[in-house]
Amino acid sequence: MATLTGLTFGGKTWTPKFVEEIDQDKCIGCGRCFKICGHNVLVLKAMNEEGEFVEDEDDDEIEKKVMTIANKENCVGCEACARICSKNCYTHSVLDN
Repeated sequence: MATLTGLTFGGKTWTPKFVEEIDQDKCIGCGRCFKICGHNVLVLKAMNEEGEFVEDEDDDEIEKKVMTIANKENCVGCEACARICSKNCYTHSVLDN
């Protein structure tokens, strides 16, 4: 099975790893990954005590905010989000064709 690869500016082979999942139990909603990603992949969402997403962010039921994958198709596989995450929330994988 073929794996997607690219070349760095220096001509070295590079294998991108695309975001697959964010562990919302570990996520503290700091937003560092959101700030580092320039491809509109992530969004911060409010969550209640039961672990359900809350649409109205002014709601008193909000327990915490967590990062979610909003536009997975925009990921370029750079893994910057995982490198900046202090809680090791991210799972990435290579693209097999």
